[in-house]
Amino acid sequence: MLGLIGVGVVMGIAALGSAIGIGIAGQAAIGAWKRCYKANKPAPMLLMTFAGAPLTQTFYGFILMQQMRTAALAATTENAGLYLGFGIGSGLAMALSAIAQGQAGAAACDAQAETGKGFAQYIAVVGLCETVALFAMVLSMTSLL
Repeated sequence: MLGLIGVGVVMGIAALGSAIGIGIAGQAAIGAWKRCYKANKPAPMLLMTFAGAPLTQTFYGFILMQQMRTAALAATTENAGLYLGFGIGSGLAMALSAIAQGQAGAAACDAQAETGKGFAQYIAVVGLCETVALFAMVLSMTSLL
């Protein structure tokens, strides 16, 4: 059962990070839109891209959870701690990636709304934060084999 706890934990921790990251970037997007409205400027809907980016870590947690469930059910009890460790470690890596992505997205919201320029550069930085979660998912999946 310890291994199955790790299976559930991976998605829960990743989703928690997504929620925090979305909250951070979402607050910045709302603040940027408010400034645009006050200045009678159009509010850029591109900011939704930055606000929603951390959601993907929840999907990565779900994908890894499915792979871990299959592996944990087929494993012996001596490997239970391994799956718990994978769940906590990978979940934390994804959560911290989502939080960092939310912080980068918040800065991108501010800059995009103020200047109307630089979207490609901002989304590249947001994507770099995403890469950590992808690595955590893929490397954990390959280690389960």
